[in-house]
Amino acid sequence: MLPSTLPPNEQADVAVLRRLARDGLLASSASSAPPGRLARLRGAVYTVAWPLVFARITKPLEQQRRHPDCTRRLESMRPDCLDRFHDDVEAVVEHALRRATDPIENLEGWLATRLTPATVDAHRRRRGEIGALQRPRLPAWLADALGGDRWLGDLAVQVLVWAGVPSTAGAELWPLDGWAARRAEVTGEPVAGRETLDREVRTVLAAMRTRPKWHAEHVERPLGHKQAPVAPMPADNAAELPALDLAGPQEAEDTRLTGLAEQALHAIEARLNRGEAPLAAVTAVVRLVFGADEPGRRPDHGSPHDDWLAAALADETRLAEIVATALAILGR
Repeated sequence: MLPSTLPPNEQADVAVLRRLARDGLLASSASSAPPGRLARLRGAVYTVAWPLVFARITKPLEQQRRHPDCTRRLESMRPDCLDRFHDDVEAVVEHALRRATDPIENLEGWLATRLTPATVDAHRRRRGEIGALQRPRLPAWLADALGGDRWLGDLAVQVLVWAGVPSTAGAELWPLDGWAARRAEVTGEPVAGRETLDREVRTVLAAMRTRPKWHAEHVERPLGHKQAPVAPMPADNAAELPALDLAGPQEAEDTRLTGLAEQALHAIEARLNRGEAPLAAVTAVVRLVFGADEPGRRPDHGSPHDDWLAAALADETRLAEIVATALAILGR
């Protein structure tokens, strides 16, 4: 649905766009238009397409990524997510200007049917331009090199997918936290620590390097197109400067708990997908992730949060509320 208050010049351009589409002349007009007219036609398609892309592609994806700020409006989107959104809109615009060769009475309806093929084709094309595999699959030789291990094979595919993604994982190269959640889903094991994931990534890369040319083309080359992560300050320089705490202990604890909560949601979703009962899944994950069953934990050394959690897990009513909240967040 278009914004209700378009400037008069944009309204006129969109009206021309709709007329060309109804007459089946959109693609031919675009191919023969001089630069100035083509720019206005492209802008009109962008105006019509972006609300559809945001509602049907961007918003569902950002919900999956658990980026609530990126699902509200463009102004609140994170920079890398906003870049992906603009890439997707551009892909739909290019697709429309090439493929709209037949009469189209309902332009929005036609564009809605073209969103997925347009964005998928553009995504694969961008990956191919930097050497990344367009449809990452696990080669048989790599599966053999990894000993047929199901999780390492899955991780190898994730590495190939990530190599073609323009962004980095913050100040790091690999999204280890996200892969930890996927590991739990694939293996059925508890969420692993970063040390485990780092070791397994090195194992996968070592197997890939047994074919140096393939590794250089499909891993090293696309990785070279990523923006370099921000390097941490060298330890000896850091020692010369006093520590600067930008957040107090409470803020740091809130950040830690938020990260644990995200891990817990991924693990709960994996258990539910395997058919586990919600009560059992939520209880087991909460106890594991938040350390309620940690051996040797002494009550007098726990935080107020630990005390609250232990009490909540022992109370059937409060536990039911935790389960209901988790299921609501996951859309179950």
